[in-house]
Amino acid sequence: MSDDTSDHKSDDAPLKTPIYDLHVELGAKLVPFAGHAMPVQYPAGVMAEHRHCRAAAGLFDVSHMGQVRLSGPDAAAALERLVPADIQGLGHGQMRYTLFTNAEGGVLDDLMVLNRGDDLFLVVNAACKHQDLAHMTANLPGVTVDHQADRGLLALQGPAAAEVLAKHAPDVAAMPFMTGRALMLAGVPCLVTRSGYTGEDGYEIGMPADAAEAIARLLLADPAVAPVGLGARDSLRLEAGLCLYGHELDPTISPVEAGLVWTIAKHRRAAGGFLGAERIQRELAEKPARRRVGVRPEGRALARDGVEIRIDGAVVGQITSGGYGPSVDGPIAMGYIEAAHAKVGTRIDLMVRGQARPAEIVKLPFHPHNYFRG
Repeated sequence: MSDDTSDHKSDDAPLKTPIYDLHVELGAKLVPFAGHAMPVQYPAGVMAEHRHCRAAAGLFDVSHMGQVRLSGPDAAAALERLVPADIQGLGHGQMRYTLFTNAEGGVLDDLMVLNRGDDLFLVVNAACKHQDLAHMTANLPGVTVDHQADRGLLALQGPAAAEVLAKHAPDVAAMPFMTGRALMLAGVPCLVTRSGYTGEDGYEIGMPADAAEAIARLLLADPAVAPVGLGARDSLRLEAGLCLYGHELDPTISPVEAGLVWTIAKHRRAAGGFLGAERIQRELAEKPARRRVGVRPEGRALARDGVEIRIDGAVVGQITSGGYGPSVDGPIAMGYIEAAHAKVGTRIDLMVRGQARPAEIVKLPFHPHNYFRG
């Protein structure tokens, strides 16, 4: 799931996550991020952290994200009024990626929903969690919306993640991608999901806040595991072609434009019944005016957020995320372009620092996904 990496500055001192002291001990460079002091990188640097996650396992602190429990006999049906996913059909222990849409068919946030049997457990973006809580409280009558603010959340990602975590909780090895279960880890009750935001196999581990540091230390003691900050988190998700709220997703962009039709249950595409369904159904029938695409710039110049996409001198789109992809050894980007020009192989120009730089529309992702399907 995405997490907005735009600056969220405040006059208030940033909040500290449950493992803040460990970040300091590890030499992290801490920055204000979504109201929290978060590690952007450690002494090894963004490039090394990125490559370590692709080769072995990286540990991320994602405790700034919002963890929310929804309970009540009609919680699943009620939530379907706010998201286009099939929540009522979600089996016990299954998780789904979905979107809060607005009345205009734009995206308010993206989130994960896990069916725990007696309740639904949600993880929402850090920068959006307070507006999400207000949105749910106002629009889910009869449902208890419980913000679990006293919990930590760690992500263990990479091809060695399953082997590492299974040393402490053997049952995680057989969990398929996008499932979750309650497990004991180092004597601590945890909620473990097989999910993440890197394109690699891995897990997100929720636990009481006061146990987060001990569990982080336990995992970091394994030679396969290295701490990873926000810098590499962003380059990993960009290579994986995953959307970032505030960049590829915002209140004006529809799920159809974003290439996220797969998140909309087939029966809900026809029946609607969620905010913004009219626009989304129209775009499904008539095709959207713009589309999210992958972009490979030629040469070594990076195309960042906001760079214009041009064809024959005319502006036809804009980059929403861009940077260097260590796994592909070159610049990569995503953005939105007029649908008529969205075909893979289309040649474009990127206006980087006032100069037109050649680039090409390419298929996403830039780096293959390595999820464990079971």
